Amino acid sequence: MPHFGFKCTECFKNHKADPQTLRCGTCSGTLSVKYANSKKQVNRQVGDGMLDMPIPLCSLSEYLSLGEGNTPVVSMPNISTMLETEIYAKLEFMNPTGSFKDRGTAMMISALKSKGVSEIVEDSSGNAGASVSAYATRAGIKAHIFAPLSAPQTKLNQIKIYGSILHEVDGSRDETTQAAEEFVENKSIVYASHNLSPFFIEGTKTVGYEIFNDFDREIPENIVVPVGNGSLYLGIWKALEELKEKRLIKTLPKLHCIQAENVNPIASNKTLSKSEIKSTVAGGIAVGSPPRKSEVQSVLRQSKGFANSVKEASIVEWQIKLAKHEGLFCEPTSAAAFAGLENLINAKEINKNERVLIPITGSGLKDIFPE
Repeated sequence: MPHFGFKCTECFKNHKADPQTLRCGTCSGTLSVKYANSKKQVNRQVGDGMLDMPIPLCSLSEYLSLGEGNTPVVSMPNISTMLETEIYAKLEFMNPTGSFKDRGTAMMISALKSKGVSEIVEDSSGNAGASVSAYATRAGIKAHIFAPLSAPQTKLNQIKIYGSILHEVDGSRDETTQAAEEFVENKSIVYASHNLSPFFIEGTKTVGYEIFNDFDREIPENIVVPVGNGSLYLGIWKALEELKEKRLIKTLPKLHCIQAENVNPIASNKTLSKSEIKSTVAGGIAVGSPPRKSEVQSVLRQSKGFANSVKEASIVEWQIKLAKHEGLFCEPTSAAAFAGLENLINAKEINKNERVLIPITGSGLKDIFPE
């Protein structure tokens, strides 16, 4: 018996960990990895090497890495003074392809390769596509990447340089997903969706383990995350739950969810129609129908966090502020988190005597240059 399987997040039915199983066969709910108490459990050391994190592989030798993870945390003295709050940033743009997506991709591609998968399909607004393209090349897996035609050309070029087949879709982010799903159905290729794959979140949870180490086990009271599909947000929460289960932490931080006002299905708690979805400079979170929406909302409730929507002008304003005041050039998606932080502080939903950590999810060099 393998030491892990999939479990439905809605009806809690157990499933075999099959690469082609992305939803529950009973209720169509999303799936997560569930570990069994077994001597066969495989752990990977994270952070300072003192923490064992369970992973969905049968051997540590199956893990494929390009050196992702162990990104630095820096204090933000100038922004902290500006907002009168102690603020830190985790520099996720220092991962191999320039975004946090490398963490999830490394685990997902490792798991797929270990199961003999040789060809995959992925859809992305850019960062995940570039990441999957790079790791698939390293693994010897043929990859088809679907991305919106409107995605920054730098991200599209990055997808192509690694050798994947780029399918540009003249439509929205959600229409790009639909095109990928149709291609999968017609070609019978494994759908390596970073939005749906339970393996992906097993990679992004390394961020939570590292935060535990970065702050000498004294995790900040607030973690503010830009959320599109929620893979980083949910990965951090899963790590915190595992650390609590190991009795390494007692109190969990509040996890806050930030979205662009133009595409905010979680913050507005609405099912957005096509006409309600507007364009946003924060392409990484421009997801109108996130499949794990109910999971994100559940974590918001459990962590007592807040969801907040930010205006386009404030996203651009904070992208420039971070560059000019802290020397950090981040993508608009990351800047949205700081715009949201300002809103949360002004609304007294984050107390000024509490610490805040924000992951800077991707590099500004890969995105639209602010005007």
